[in-house]
Amino acid sequence: MAEIVRMPRLSDTMTEGTVAKWHKNVGDAISEGDLLAEIETDKATMEFESFQEGVLLHIGVGESESAAVDCILAILGEKGEDVQALIEADATPVTPEVKEEKAPLAETKIEVVAPVKASVPVKVAKSVDSRTVASPLAKRLAEEKGIDITAISGSGDCGRVIKRDIDSYQFPTVSNTSNQESYTEEPVSQMRKVIARRLAESKFTAPHFYLSISVDMDNAITARKVINALPDTKVSFNDLVVKACAMALREHPTVNSSWRADVIRRNQHVNVGVAIAVEDGLLVPVVRFTDTKSLSDISAEVKDFAQKAKSKKLQPADWEGSTFTISNLGMFGIDEFTAIINTPDACILAVGGIQQIPVVKDGQVVPGNVMKLTLSCDHRVVDGASGAAFLNTLKTYLQNPVTMLK
Repeated sequence: MAEIVRMPRLSDTMTEGTVAKWHKNVGDAISEGDLLAEIETDKATMEFESFQEGVLLHIGVGESESAAVDCILAILGEKGEDVQALIEADATPVTPEVKEEKAPLAETKIEVVAPVKASVPVKVAKSVDSRTVASPLAKRLAEEKGIDITAISGSGDCGRVIKRDIDSYQFPTVSNTSNQESYTEEPVSQMRKVIARRLAESKFTAPHFYLSISVDMDNAITARKVINALPDTKVSFNDLVVKACAMALREHPTVNSSWRADVIRRNQHVNVGVAIAVEDGLLVPVVRFTDTKSLSDISAEVKDFAQKAKSKKLQPADWEGSTFTISNLGMFGIDEFTAIINTPDACILAVGGIQQIPVVKDGQVVPGNVMKLTLSCDHRVVDGASGAAFLNTLKTYLQNPVTMLK
């Protein structure tokens, strides 16, 4: 008997998934534990294994296509089994609007090419009054965006217009040869949707305030050259900042805290999240128990995270559980900036680039190397004095790197 394999929920924040790659074709025999597909969530691309056995009879979401959690991903059953009735039953919207219309549907033509790696092409099914079959969500989104839903060929089962069809709809472009205003639109990725929601929640829920400090990086530059001269060793300035933050957090538990509505959690462990820019946005993998690790260990772990992030191979365990976050834009030529707190953390550190500027030392104006740090604090947890004390301890470690070796 045929069984539906539905789009899985692979993370707490996942509402929709995109099939990055199918590893099986229609007609293939599937065993329990076989790798079916790679599914892109809002944060990573994860392998999805089959929990069922049978022959792959239908692929409901083609490669590079998206679908909501619990939609038909595939159907497994016995070879030659007809699954069209199962598809139609699952696609039928249970709404008063659909129930009151009892007019017969026009003939639906189905074109099948096997083996396939994409959804079976189906022409749009329309009732005799030419109304397009569409999900309630698709209808609402089309109305909000001013899209004529009858002009869209649905990619859902039985030609039903669904959310992804609205998201991917391209308005007709207008030539700009006559100085006419024009624009293009692109669908918002799952990652960008989650980033937008979480940052909005953080910015408008946590009362932010900001503290900045300048750090003399002359000794850090010298120390880094000495460390990198060792065989098989290469650390970055960001690695030095991560290590210094971990040690400063150990001395300032107030900053290593989080707001939990009814309680303030004072973390006794130090897990530093390191923001990494990727094509669709920002990921924050976590270096766990950072204060117990050496510079070289931190460097190797951050490099590994960066590679996984860019290839979308990070797993949920990699980005969960931070107690503090660092965002560094110095390598992009940014001197100073403020960052939005990565909730539920109480603070995030924004790291600018090292600037060569005139500084005063021993009463003399000399060339100096200065880096600016800005701490964003949740005022419900951290007060100005606590944040300032943490920054001064951090500054001491960075200006005297040898103290981080104790």
